[in-house]
Amino acid sequence: MTSPANAAPQPEPLWQPGPDRISGARITAFQTWAAERYGAPAEGGYQALHRWSVAELDTFWKAVADWFDVRFSTPYETVLADRSMPGAQWFPGATLNYAEHALRTAEDPARADDAALLHVDESHEPVATSWAELRRQVGSLAAELRALGVRPGDRVSGYLPNIPQAVTALLATAAVGAVWTSCAPDFGARSVLDRFQQVEPVVLFTVDGYRYGGKEHDRTDVVAELRRELPTLRAVVHIPLLGTAAPQGTLEWSSLTESDNEPVFEQVPFDHPLWVLYSSGTTGLPKAIVQSQGGILLEHFKQLGLHCDLGPEDRFFWYTSTGWMMWNFLVSGLLTGTTVVLYDGSPGYPETGAQWGIAERTGATLFGTSAAYVMACRKAGVHPARDYDLARVKCVATTGSPLPPDGFRWLHDEVRDDLWIASVSGGTDVCSCFAGAVPTLPVHIGELQAACLGTDLQAWDPQGKPVVGEVGELVVVNPMPSMPIRFWNDPDGSRYRDSYFEMFPGVWRHGDWITITGHGSVIIHGRSDSTLNRQGVRMGSADIYEVVERLPEIRESLVIGLEEPDGGYWMPLFVHLAEGAVLDDALRTKIKQAIREELSPRHVPDEIIEAPGVPHTLTGKRIEVPVKRLLQGTPLEKAVNPGSVDNLDLLRFYEAVARKHG
Repeated sequence: MTSPANAAPQPEPLWQPGPDRISGARITAFQTWAAERYGAPAEGGYQALHRWSVAELDTFWKAVADWFDVRFSTPYETVLADRSMPGAQWFPGATLNYAEHALRTAEDPARADDAALLHVDESHEPVATSWAELRRQVGSLAAELRALGVRPGDRVSGYLPNIPQAVTALLATAAVGAVWTSCAPDFGARSVLDRFQQVEPVVLFTVDGYRYGGKEHDRTDVVAELRRELPTLRAVVHIPLLGTAAPQGTLEWSSLTESDNEPVFEQVPFDHPLWVLYSSGTTGLPKAIVQSQGGILLEHFKQLGLHCDLGPEDRFFWYTSTGWMMWNFLVSGLLTGTTVVLYDGSPGYPETGAQWGIAERTGATLFGTSAAYVMACRKAGVHPARDYDLARVKCVATTGSPLPPDGFRWLHDEVRDDLWIASVSGGTDVCSCFAGAVPTLPVHIGELQAACLGTDLQAWDPQGKPVVGEVGELVVVNPMPSMPIRFWNDPDGSRYRDSYFEMFPGVWRHGDWITITGHGSVIIHGRSDSTLNRQGVRMGSADIYEVVERLPEIRESLVIGLEEPDGGYWMPLFVHLAEGAVLDDALRTKIKQAIREELSPRHVPDEIIEAPGVPHTLTGKRIEVPVKRLLQGTPLEKAVNPGSVDNLDLLRFYEAVARKHG
């Protein structure tokens, strides 16, 4: 054992919260309260609280439910009846409703007229929706959904941008006990149908188009295709964002939200489905991930109310779209009585610093964005503190990819030296963070502050042994309430098990490479699988292949997304051409146009490279992770098991590309 005298000195933090900040943090008040009532450690700060939260999992989550006054309409029998993964059973016997908690602030006469939502787009100043008005709209819409025959467990879908109507539709769906699911309108029809067709929605909320980058994008043709290809739809609700008339056979949003019905909140079991989120679809159709009303309620109360330190005086902004789990997370800011800022538009319009302008105009106290945006601002010479009034911003949080060290320094230098920088990491799979924001801990450059409460996060070597100070697989060794209750259309649970529990049975393996440092912080090294993550929007390579390989000139393709050391993201597309085809400018344009129109403009590759072929496993699956490792500079002999490849010589081509790019 190393003696303290020889121990490596702890690095100097970039930022340290002062005594007032620590004493005023909600997590400090929670620890004091939990020490008095539940035996949590009163001393030892966050590290001691975290150790207790994973050692006494049942007691910790009971304390969270009590602290946030979760309304169980029928009591629970026990906190955790079965802790096996997958299949953990949380709070059996309990009934509740997520939407009831999200709208609870509206019941307070002193707050009813305060802003619940602030909506901003590329052309307007913020427009407020009060708590009372949001509750009224949800009551009206929930009654109309019931009148349309929507029942608990039915699926309701939204093809919507980040607008107040999307929040109302989600909450009305949850109030009825139905299951929400959404995609952003920059997704093409094929991407949306790959998701929505799996869950067979009975209602579709849709816009006629959206505004992005100073332009209007008409989506009426896509909506018409969705209506044709979703035979289970009983109703389509038209939201005229671009001012067009409702198509024949659709319902008008305004007519469904005009009445004064008192909301009726269906009391559902703790594990009743709340929403369906989608994985990237790396090896086929996106996984349709089902999370529960109770699990999300508790996890988001903990994450937003304790880790993000949000409360009634805060304004919570995160740049996101409805096709990303961060939108669902953002909406949950309502649980803590916080004003939620919805921005619908391009992250960098009319100029790169636009998001800082939104923070200024809305008085955001927690400003959430992507690491890529921070690095783009740095590259473009943006000066947030000089050009914007950011006095109210207490925390800048980033996700989507790890924030590079230069990003930490830039935020510290260009926003404020007394700035809490929270690089966070989690996943769609749990709609939350495994590690990230802690208001009472120091911030070290390039590091996430700590593992989150109730999250038994470890780094494991290939033999399943925990490691500290070296790279390992991100695993969670005890259940979290927001882990999926199941995947849709996975009756025997095999796809769920294969996704997270194949490598280490009974232990959640997420697919990230991480280091847990000696002082308890976490460093994320990027995906250990092949998900594409552009501007925080995850997409699977399978989506790209489907579009690209429809073109007659393309025999096969391979797309790789690489997190680069400077915080950039390089996404090359390799194409194996059909006989007689030539990769000229015309074909490059054709490929990019197909991806832009049918999938998403965010996933147009940075470079299109002709390849002599695409390597496969012996069972015919494209080899992506080994190629990614080669492009990151890993030697061939360490990047792949030679016995698993159909043509090892092909990999030498990708190794040569890596040398040229590197």
